[in-house]
Amino acid sequence: MFYYLLKYVLLGPLLRLVFRPRIEGLEHVPSSGAAIVAGNHLSFSDHFLMPAVLKRRITFLAKAEYFTGPGIKGRLTAYFFRSAGQIPVDRSGKEAGQAAIREGLGVLSKGELLGIYPEGTRSHDGRLYKGKVGVAVMALKAGVPVIPCAMIGTFEAQPPGRVVPRIHPVVIRFGEPLDFSRYAGMENEKAILRAITDEIMYAILTLSEQEYVDQYAAAAKAADAERKAGRKATGERRARRLPQR
Repeated sequence: MFYYLLKYVLLGPLLRLVFRPRIEGLEHVPSSGAAIVAGNHLSFSDHFLMPAVLKRRITFLAKAEYFTGPGIKGRLTAYFFRSAGQIPVDRSGKEAGQAAIREGLGVLSKGELLGIYPEGTRSHDGRLYKGKVGVAVMALKAGVPVIPCAMIGTFEAQPPGRVVPRIHPVVIRFGEPLDFSRYAGMENEKAILRAITDEIMYAILTLSEQEYVDQYAAAAKAADAERKAGRKATGERRARRLPQR
């Protein structure tokens, strides 16, 4: 109930008014039946802009940290995300991937639309990173099509670390559904899962026209943070060696 209140009354109209997103290829999203919408992930705003423009409800897998904040603020945040169609997934530990797959298959088993970001986390620099194979596992196990989606302009509107979005043109572009029924029953074949995931990521890349990096986003983000920390430490050491005037 609150999902539709957000979509049509409280949040959706505001997002459409402020960002005026241009929608392309909406006809590729089926009006009924289970399907996966797989998109690039550039901004916190992605969670709300895509549901705002779709004609049917979509449920996203979201990191559990959005649901576990302390105090009243944390509880209100968790309620908001659940009401907005988000399902918490713990991304830590060895079973994180399996937990996400179970939750996703639960959504698809109800004939609903599942939203997923194959990169696993937001891009920290606006580039498109290597996809994780969970999306392929779900597509094969559920026997559903995958609709590629490109969010364009949301990184500029609200890059990681920015709380209040700036006004910037946004395009949400959906591609033709990808059918992987030819691989039915092969969800345990690693090479097949990798090939399917790469095909999905290539479709997203074609729509978004981003630069592609053949590396997982989380690893790239960690390496970048380590480099920045190293440069900062080097700068501090040099500053300490400078003669005082």
